[in-house]
Amino acid sequence: MELKKLPHDHGTLPQNIIAEMPGREIFGDVSEIFKMLSDGNRLELFWLLCHCEECVVNLSSLMRLSSPALSHHLKLLKTAGLIVSRREGKEVYYTAAPSPRAQALHTIIEDIVELTCPTCEELSPEGIFDTQIGVVTEIHDYLLEDLSRRVTVEDLSRKFHINTTTLKSEFKKVFGMPVAAYMRSARIKRAMELLRTTSLTLSEIGAQVGYTSQARFTEAFTSVSGVSPREYRALYR
Repeated sequence: MELKKLPHDHGTLPQNIIAEMPGREIFGDVSEIFKMLSDGNRLELFWLLCHCEECVVNLSSLMRLSSPALSHHLKLLKTAGLIVSRREGKEVYYTAAPSPRAQALHTIIEDIVELTCPTCEELSPEGIFDTQIGVVTEIHDYLLEDLSRRVTVEDLSRKFHINTTTLKSEFKKVFGMPVAAYMRSARIKRAMELLRTTSLTLSEIGAQVGYTSQARFTEAFTSVSGVSPREYRALYR
């Protein structure tokens, strides 16, 4: 690709910037996204949906907007791909889209608030009050309370009022691995303990750590530990 020659060459603009500069239409698309959030109510609504999944009635009450006005904002945000919806019976629930674009905008909004909001310093010694860490810690404790219980990220999102994308990213940040991988490891560690210290059958142990099928339990255990549950028990007997 032939590089564009500038009228004045000051030697300050890297050549790769000129070569790789996106086309005008790309910036036009980005501009449309920012226009979408130029309305204060819509911006507030998007931020709210980054932290919860709610129905129109509750959102209308939270936002102090009429249902028609709220529906208009929801439609625009959904068309832009910033939020998603799901139907449960007659109720429709909305939340932020689990996409890099929505997550990036969520982060930008909160970064701007932290930079310009003087009350942030009053909320924690470091100047940042991160309630998300508290929420994912609650989720972590809830998951470990009963390893036989199977819940999805969507279930946790609704129960703890946190966006699924935020839940997954914050959980990994705090506990070092994705929710599913962490729980798989926790289940197998508990199974190892039961294999060493009890005479429960493999089916009983599998059920206690969330596997209704002995075959699935054996498969999961072997993939994590490298040996089957039966072989593992024999090693410690």
